Amino acid sequence: MSADCLRICQISDIHCGSPYFIPDLLERSILEINDMDPTAVIVSGDLTDAGFRQEYEISAEYIRKFRCERLMVIPGNHDSRNVGYIHFERLFGERYSIMDFEDAIMVGVDSSEPDLNGGRVGREHYDYIHKAFKGASDKLKIFVIHHHLIPIPGTGRERSTIQDAGDILELLADSGVDLVLSGHKHVPYSWRLENMVIVNAGTASTTKLRGNTRPCYNVVEIEDGRVRVYRKHPFKDREMVMDFDSETREYHHYEEMHGEGRPGDRGQRGIPG
Repeated sequence: MSADCLRICQISDIHCGSPYFIPDLLERSILEINDMDPTAVIVSGDLTDAGFRQEYEISAEYIRKFRCERLMVIPGNHDSRNVGYIHFERLFGERYSIMDFEDAIMVGVDSSEPDLNGGRVGREHYDYIHKAFKGASDKLKIFVIHHHLIPIPGTGRERSTIQDAGDILELLADSGVDLVLSGHKHVPYSWRLENMVIVNAGTASTTKLRGNTRPCYNVVEIEDGRVRVYRKHPFKDREMVMDFDSETREYHHYEEMHGEGRPGDRGQRGIPG
């Protein structure tokens, strides 16, 4: 990686306290991410299984092991159970945050609702999002949210995209957002919608998996306007998921594995800008 490359590692749905939680997987993921020396680390929600204080304390202990000064943590639906957002704010601070880089800006929001699996961003936060991206001029624009904005293959009947997904997608498109990073359903996948690329992360440290999916996290590398997204399985080599040029909008989508365990399109799909 050159000195000018921006590397962002996204880990999601670690679910500390869950019977499916595997500490060795999370320890290994943290070790691998630290070895990459990333510019920033994202923990995109569901740090806990039920939002209890002791689960939050365990998750905070793990998250403190990241050796990265730029850390963005947002809550997920499991974290807002049992008034868990109080513990989130005590341990991690604001549930909405902005991270500014030389060539990119990243905006993270809380989409969770207390004790509900579904979520919403809410109109009261639209202006916050709009203003954050409006002031970013020609920087690459990244939006981080726990819930996914469009359905993910292999996840069954869809009931938990956020309630205001359509309004948020319109807001992000109008704001010129390039990349959306989300989690929630434990199935890694990526879509292109207009000029936005939407990348969903899997669970990094649990065996609560659909079909043949495996624990994984995302690595995003940005250099000279080119964005490459890799999927990294703990203990395994990384594989490229997609890459796109933020200026020409040239886009390539590589092999996916659907949640049902059947292979996706092999090779790559090139969609001209």
